[in-house]
Amino acid sequence: MNLQPCTYNHPSRRTILLVEDEPFVREATRSILESAGFEVLPAEDAASAMKAYEERPSIDLVMTDMVLPGRTGQQLGQDLRQRHPEVSVLVTSGYGNVEYETEDLTARTYFLAKPYSRRSLIEKIEAILGAIPLQQAARQVS
Repeated sequence: MNLQPCTYNHPSRRTILLVEDEPFVREATRSILESAGFEVLPAEDAASAMKAYEERPSIDLVMTDMVLPGRTGQQLGQDLRQRHPEVSVLVTSGYGNVEYETEDLTARTYFLAKPYSRRSLIEKIEAILGAIPLQQAARQVS
């Protein structure tokens, strides 16, 4: 199956804040996401991610590794949600902890196990972004 770039009914590309402390993983994931049509803002830790989100709150999705220097991906999501309750967070982890694998749809927190394939990553993100109400997506674009 050949995945095409995202074709949402929005006037601009969807933006993902990618938070990953491992440079190789960050760049590989960035490449995958950009090739699928997403705009990607990379960050190497929670502090950089918070700053990036404050500078550009129109981000559609925060994709974060579970283990980050100083804060976990879940803590980052909680910190962001205190200021921006509408933010969706996709947490990724190579650790098979069942606690992390439970998605909290009401809190808009999702999980994807590492290693993931290009296909599973794009399908997961498209499913998450497809669940955002159109009214909210329109506000984020303007």
